[in-house]
Amino acid sequence: MSRARRILVALISLIIATAVYLPCMHWAFRPAVNDLVSAKGVAPLPAKLARRHLHMWTDPKELKGELAKMRAANAEWDFMGRSFLTWSLANMAMREPAQAGAMLAAMDRIIDQTLLIEREKGMRFFLMGYADRKPWVQQPPRSLFVDGEIALMLGMRCMVEDKTAYRVELDRRIKEIVKRMEASPSLSAESYPDECWSFCNVTALSAIRVSDYLDGTDHGELIGRWLAYAKANLVDPRTGMIVSAYRLNGQMIYPPEGSSVWYVSHHLALLDEPFGREQYELAKKHLAGELLGFGYAREWPEGLADHMDVDSGLVLPGSGASVASTGLAYIAAGTYGDVEFLQSLTTSVSALGFGVETDGGLRYAAGNQVGDAVMLYGLTTGPVWRKLRGRK
Repeated sequence: MSRARRILVALISLIIATAVYLPCMHWAFRPAVNDLVSAKGVAPLPAKLARRHLHMWTDPKELKGELAKMRAANAEWDFMGRSFLTWSLANMAMREPAQAGAMLAAMDRIIDQTLLIEREKGMRFFLMGYADRKPWVQQPPRSLFVDGEIALMLGMRCMVEDKTAYRVELDRRIKEIVKRMEASPSLSAESYPDECWSFCNVTALSAIRVSDYLDGTDHGELIGRWLAYAKANLVDPRTGMIVSAYRLNGQMIYPPEGSSVWYVSHHLALLDEPFGREQYELAKKHLAGELLGFGYAREWPEGLADHMDVDSGLVLPGSGASVASTGLAYIAAGTYGDVEFLQSLTTSVSALGFGVETDGGLRYAAGNQVGDAVMLYGLTTGPVWRKLRGRK
């Protein structure tokens, strides 16, 4: 056989092998459904993620290093990692009551340290630098990003087991949140100077719902007015999805983003389930993608790309896949029981996340603690929302 013929045969063989292998490659990374979700208890994959987090919060050296790594990129990630982990542990405690003691102890460590930092260093410790670039509209300055997530941490922890000191702090924070929302023309509060984020406002509204459940109060009228305002003023007419950020007067700043709308749909499942499901389906339509069995989520709808920032994270050219959007899609898919989407997303994470298992725990070397905590929350979410809605 001539050299040219051998080269041609080799190229044809390579093309055939590639054509056969690529469509099947995802099966090597695709998890079983039972590894991701469980009707009772916590499934194996989230259990491994949780085990690593629990170990980290009992190892001061490891915790310090992990938090420093996140703060070097974005101070918000330090804070959000605490929030998503605490919320996950609350759901896990309800899924496995026999393990509730360990979950409560971990939640208390996280909450107590977070409250101590806030008291000693102020809310700006958890905010990005532009928090001081211009005046806050509502005075004195408070960030709903910080207030809302801490309130939800406190509330979800008390839903597992009541704690008087946390209830007092929750009540104080909820009163401040409600006061600022009621005084706002958009029924929203600032996370940054004259910036209201849908992400933060739905978090705060869910915290209000939790507080109502615990205290027997009723802020349903305020929540209803916010939802009505959002449907009338905060929905992008091109896609039907809620915008990401807006001024205190309701003027849009940023259009719908995957790093926001997936998470918003999760909270809307508690606040207004039909509206939340509509937002989820629209996000699936405009943002979800799959390539050869590997799932991902875009940060922006096709043709409507906006500026890339620290919230959007890495956005891959061509597909528009966003690390942040893909991560937060876990929470929405878990909320609405979309197991097929969870499988395709996890296929991508398994292939590209470089999972590292140590002492029965799991972390993804390509990400960080907040990314793992977001994934954990998506794979454990459910029990708290069902309890609030009166379901078993």
